[in-house]
Amino acid sequence: MAPTRAEPFSDSSALIDFVINQGNGVKGLSEMGLNALPRQYIQPLEERMCMINIKAQESIPIIDMSNPDDPEVAKLICEAASKWGFFQIINHDVPIEVLENVKDATYKFFGLPAEVKNKYSKEHSSSNNVRFGTSFTPQAEKALEWKDYLSLFYVSEEEASALWPLACREQVLDYMRKSEVVIKQLLKMLMKGLNVNEIDETKESRLMGSMRTNLNYYPKCPNPELTVGVGRHSDVSTLTILLQDEIGGLFVRENNGDNWIHVPPIKGSLVINVGDALQIMSNGKYKSVEHRVVANGYNNRISVPIFVNPRPSDMIGPLPELIKDGEKPIYKQVLYSDYVKHFFRKGHDGKKTIEFAEL
Repeated sequence: MAPTRAEPFSDSSALIDFVINQGNGVKGLSEMGLNALPRQYIQPLEERMCMINIKAQESIPIIDMSNPDDPEVAKLICEAASKWGFFQIINHDVPIEVLENVKDATYKFFGLPAEVKNKYSKEHSSSNNVRFGTSFTPQAEKALEWKDYLSLFYVSEEEASALWPLACREQVLDYMRKSEVVIKQLLKMLMKGLNVNEIDETKESRLMGSMRTNLNYYPKCPNPELTVGVGRHSDVSTLTILLQDEIGGLFVRENNGDNWIHVPPIKGSLVINVGDALQIMSNGKYKSVEHRVVANGYNNRISVPIFVNPRPSDMIGPLPELIKDGEKPIYKQVLYSDYVKHFFRKGHDGKKTIEFAEL
């Protein structure tokens, strides 16, 4: 039976075929003008945003990076990474036109016909480093998430030129190149905050040896209160550098509490968050924090995170400088690719991934 607005998909195989196999994604569902959310997207009660406590008066720190050599800036960044795990930076070195260009390119890619985007799906992509998909891990999730994405793992300029979609290739490369200055500034400050005063080649590889950029598309949703854009999770990166548009919808869990704090969009800002890899390497000094994205009933939303990671082949564990004076390690050494595989093997489940590395 063909899907209709009132009875979109009577069985899961028809939905999976339309959304995943044909490459329509949730964007295709949204554009059908559905009256009701397909049941496969209805989240359990405890995962719905309407069931949680929102702390309207709280805000994550907003830090001015116009003078990155100022010790006060470094102090604020280290404090934010320890207490909040999240902060926004303004007046940084990534030009605003670079940010606007990558947002435009994101809309351009998701505006392509389904059959063009589908060339980059798991089944059809010529490389694991380029992946168009939907939700998080559909095969492992109890309920699907209302999001489509394009994931681009950076290996080299040559590979990107050969394999990345033309609609967004140059804009994403430019965004990654220009962000590298800021990433290095942040990591230098965060390492100094741990009394690690030199970042040699080995350490730099472990902190930022690989990078992945995602273009995320959250189309408007018929029953946003019943689903999520992204479920509760912490990132597996060292740092995540997030560009969000003006719509809003990102929420961060208040440390050691049940309250959630909205991260308001600020034009030209970047949202920075600590990932699990940095929590492990800092032996718990810096915190990766749960966050989630709500679905929206009125607007399409995009975001573009750069995940700054160790290399897949790196062993990660507490930095030697931190445990040489007798400080007890709380994490073991783990192969980073094993850690990432563990993360993708299951649906989003808050902070549970970190248990994989705990002693």
